[in-house]
Amino acid sequence: MSDNGIRSDWATKDFYAVLGVGKSASADEIKKAYRKLARANHPDAVKDAPDAAAKHEKFKQVAEAYDVIGDADKRKKYDQAREMFASGRGFPAGGAGYSGTVNLEDLLRERGAGGGGGGFGDLFGDFLGFGAGQRRSQPRAARGTDLETTATIGFGEALEGVTVSLRIAADAACGTCSGTGGKPGTSPHRCQTCEGTGFVVASVGGAFSMNETCPACGGRQLVYDEACPTCHGSGRSRSARTIQAKLPAGVKDGQRIRLRGKGAPGERGGPAGDLYVAIKVTPDRVFGRKGEDLTIDVPVSFAEAALGAQVRVPTLGGAAVTLKIPAGTPNGRTFRVRGKGVPRKDGGNGDLLATVEVQVPAHLNDEARAALEAYAAATADAPLRAGLFEQTEA
Repeated sequence: MSDNGIRSDWATKDFYAVLGVGKSASADEIKKAYRKLARANHPDAVKDAPDAAAKHEKFKQVAEAYDVIGDADKRKKYDQAREMFASGRGFPAGGAGYSGTVNLEDLLRERGAGGGGGGFGDLFGDFLGFGAGQRRSQPRAARGTDLETTATIGFGEALEGVTVSLRIAADAACGTCSGTGGKPGTSPHRCQTCEGTGFVVASVGGAFSMNETCPACGGRQLVYDEACPTCHGSGRSRSARTIQAKLPAGVKDGQRIRLRGKGAPGERGGPAGDLYVAIKVTPDRVFGRKGEDLTIDVPVSFAEAALGAQVRVPTLGGAAVTLKIPAGTPNGRTFRVRGKGVPRKDGGNGDLLATVEVQVPAHLNDEARAALEAYAAATADAPLRAGLFEQTEA
């Protein structure tokens, strides 16, 4: 793997197809496709599924694809390399009709006129993992895979902030062999397949060849006569751990929190990946949320709306407040109670938005019915619907 994360075997991988997007897809389209596939194939979500192993492998492929084409710089180099490597265009190696194998490492050694920089060396040096005129002799550190999980929290916890425990499962260095792949107590020797370089030359198609990670030693350059009994020589094992994550006050349902360095461990001393936590907030029975404001529906009677009233309204986690309803308040009117909403980053709070819902009684006793009939008779001349007919006639 090169310093910028580009790996030689990516020339033969179609990351756009892995994510199910076109080559011209926007960054947002790529991100949406990645999130959808990551959720559908995450090991924690499919651990009991009959095809869990296949989905786990799909999850790793999706994460690898997004790590490349989800990064603008890597995506540009990936597209350039794929275009050049796909059919061998742009690398004449022996005149018309030549069909032999060309080693790109040899091409990269040619620095241009006068031995200066530029040309293929500058374009593909990072991609193949070695600089122009230089063969990489040591495997490079590799960053760990990014992981994704979900945290379900209560409505009040989302507003006030909360620390949650997250169970994370990921590939890590085998605890028995410490990632070497060999049986403890045995001595390694140089890999004969790659002659200790960690890479082998493989045909890409057409008239080209390129370096790939050695299948015998996995790029570790050394092999053991006896494989580790735990990981069977892979140097990796599945491990689970629990971490404590502090979610900030004011997180929203559907928000995605990034925890740096909490993803899968890196390889050969590389940094760990990141952990993305998708937030799911359980709805509250009384309160809703609109940005930094809380919302609440306040039932009032017809008499209270018509004559005016003072109504007590609850707040979330605090004392109730008294809401003054003016006479003649219509159904659906919203009142604002300052400072009783969602905590803000500046230390303040949003507001509480109280919306009046005028209640119509489903049943009336004789006294109430007589009173309403008297009211109806007293207001019979009120032209409530006259405007409707004037608009129709016009």
